[in-house]
Amino acid sequence: MLPWAPAVLAGTVSEKKTDLRRFLFYVSLPYSVAILRPLQAALHARGDEVRWFLEGVDAAVLDSREIRLSTVAEVKEYSPEAVFVPGNWVPDFFPGVKVQLFHACGVGKKGHFRIRGFFDLYCTDGVSTTAPFQELADQHGHFHVIETGWPKHDPLFRGQAVERADGRPRVLYAPTFSPSLSSAPALCETIEKISREGAWDWTVKFHSKMNPDWAAQYTAIQNDNLRVSEDHDLIPLLRRADVVVSDTSSVIYEAILAGLPVVTFRTDWPGEHLVDVSEPEELEAAVAAALEHPEALMEASSRLVAEMHPQVDGRASERVLEATDRLLAGELPPLKPKPLNLWRRWQARKRLGYYRLR
Repeated sequence: MLPWAPAVLAGTVSEKKTDLRRFLFYVSLPYSVAILRPLQAALHARGDEVRWFLEGVDAAVLDSREIRLSTVAEVKEYSPEAVFVPGNWVPDFFPGVKVQLFHACGVGKKGHFRIRGFFDLYCTDGVSTTAPFQELADQHGHFHVIETGWPKHDPLFRGQAVERADGRPRVLYAPTFSPSLSSAPALCETIEKISREGAWDWTVKFHSKMNPDWAAQYTAIQNDNLRVSEDHDLIPLLRRADVVVSDTSSVIYEAILAGLPVVTFRTDWPGEHLVDVSEPEELEAAVAAALEHPEALMEASSRLVAEMHPQVDGRASERVLEATDRLLAGELPPLKPKPLNLWRRWQARKRLGYYRLR
């Protein structure tokens, strides 16, 4: 390996540990639970222990077997070796190294490459994210970058195809919540009309931050051919779908990784891997065309996967743990001290009501 090249780990499972090791999951958005559960399964498989800390998230997102720590004092007493975070920030005063897993796959979101000074290790998806983060690591010197793949997709790559309830194609509509980018207001009437024709089976999946008034509009038009899903986990919905409709959402990238054609409405991230439309009345024809899996569309999608997430063996969780083990064992080069980050550290303490220095 060239000295400047980012590390890419093999998809091997770490040997099962005989001593109990402690790890923490830090969750600040409900849909992050689905990102972490494959990692939890990999930790349990090798005999390690997991706890969850929820910041601003209802505890109902966890099941009865998942153990939650509710206070900073409990986290400090637990003293995890590492904290895994599918989000932009983590309290610096929590024990353990901080591992960034990201809350979305793909590089379109604003701020994806913003360095906030919290993390020791960034686990990236593919060359499209690894290369930019490695450049930033070389520039800043206070974090490592290792390409592992995204744990959330492990069940997607390992899972079996889902049988249809009937022979109709299945459309998953998953718009973004951003007011300036969301297609939800513009497409509601059109989607209702198409769904009532009955040719396709529609599922609507909203982001947890979706405007509740927009969500209510779709709930009101539910019918035998259209339902609104309350599931936080997108993966089962992708496995049941034949085509995905979206706009400027990271769902685009997840759908393409699932091998699905994608139709977008006025996307800010155009490309040959998408069928993009600019008017609601163009939607039906675009979905029908995408369901035919046009060769040029699917080839462009395959090229994107090769750049974005080339490892499709469903073992990203194991690679994340191997990378974390290397960091904890001191096998990676030493890091520079993190920036003082006084404003962000103060914000973290204010959010959790913790005002001690450590």
